[in-house]
Amino acid sequence: MPLKPPLVALAACLTGLPLLAGAASVNPESARKLHFDSIVVDTHDDTTQRLLDPAFDLGVRHPDGSIDIPRMREGGLDAIFFSIWTPGTLAGEDAVLQALRQIDVVRLQVAKHPQDLVLVTTADGIRKAASQGRIAVLLGLEGGHMIANDLANLRKFYDLGVRYMTLTHMVNTDWADSSTDVPKSAGLSDFGREVVREMNRLGMMVDVSHVSDATFDDVLETSKAPVIASHSSARSIARVARNMNDRMIRDLAAHGGVMQVNYHMGYLSQPFAAAAKANDGRIEKAIDADTEERCGKDEACQTMASSDLTRERVAAGRLPRVEWTEIVDHIAHAAKVAGPAHVGLGSDFDGAVMPYGMDDVTSLPKLTTALLERDYSPDEVRGILGGNILKLMEQVEGAAERH
Repeated sequence: MPLKPPLVALAACLTGLPLLAGAASVNPESARKLHFDSIVVDTHDDTTQRLLDPAFDLGVRHPDGSIDIPRMREGGLDAIFFSIWTPGTLAGEDAVLQALRQIDVVRLQVAKHPQDLVLVTTADGIRKAASQGRIAVLLGLEGGHMIANDLANLRKFYDLGVRYMTLTHMVNTDWADSSTDVPKSAGLSDFGREVVREMNRLGMMVDVSHVSDATFDDVLETSKAPVIASHSSARSIARVARNMNDRMIRDLAAHGGVMQVNYHMGYLSQPFAAAAKANDGRIEKAIDADTEERCGKDEACQTMASSDLTRERVAAGRLPRVEWTEIVDHIAHAAKVAGPAHVGLGSDFDGAVMPYGMDDVTSLPKLTTALLERDYSPDEVRGILGGNILKLMEQVEGAAERH
């Protein structure tokens, strides 16, 4: 299958975009060429939950959700980390088994579409896949609870292709505190530090998205390799505990890390976050209740229903509208604080509520145009699109070889 999409589809993506305030005019064809000549990497997508449905086929263009092969082609996405996720409340062997099941369904999709997809585990693998016109598929484990307090499970996941682990999700693990739970370990416990050291030894990236500020500090103190934030945004723009403050962004960069910007409305916009949390989170709780009533425990259904229900509130004026350009605001802020070489893309597609104009992966070329309009150089844009995370992967891989 050809790597480049038809020019007609590209024109639909790249023309007619609103020019950002104070931005320079950019030739759409030049922006198109830069985007599709770059290696574009997204480090966090929750599409795995949809793959658990045996009827779901990544090779078909779907009218809902954000990710499938035809749309990845159209949006120029070259490498995708499928998130292996279970709720943090699922413990022990049950969490391990559910994670293994998700790894299996990702592998089945790759086997089903060998002309389009290839499972890779290294930066070189991503580059090779791009040269072959295939989309590189990688795995990230979202939540340290899935190793069930056993380093043997961590090693098992590595052997199956997992190349980063988010240390916590929304609740604490027994050995690391989450940003959205009551502190228990005051950061990392002694075993948590062992986990980080073992990840360094293996060559698995340590992911600090979702962790508490104290856990973040302990990770940087412990890790001998650069670490990533696979899907995090800037707290100085949206005051959400889940986001990273400027000191954390600087420290991450000083340690050689990369912050992959999250696209979720609630992490991009302070007005949106404040409105959702107002009156003891009345709107947020109502959306959660309506979502559960509609979907039960079906996680893939929950994500899409939550998005639809949120947009209903926006249309009714109960929540503020969040535009895709706010993604660029967070990228620009992180680049100002840490330098453009320490910023990348971690969308949270199929796992969060996307801003208007970034409903799915086909809209990715807008980011390239917008970054050029903000006077980032072509090399800086290539780095943000994927070059920066590729360099970090190489450093983590190299550190493991020398460990």
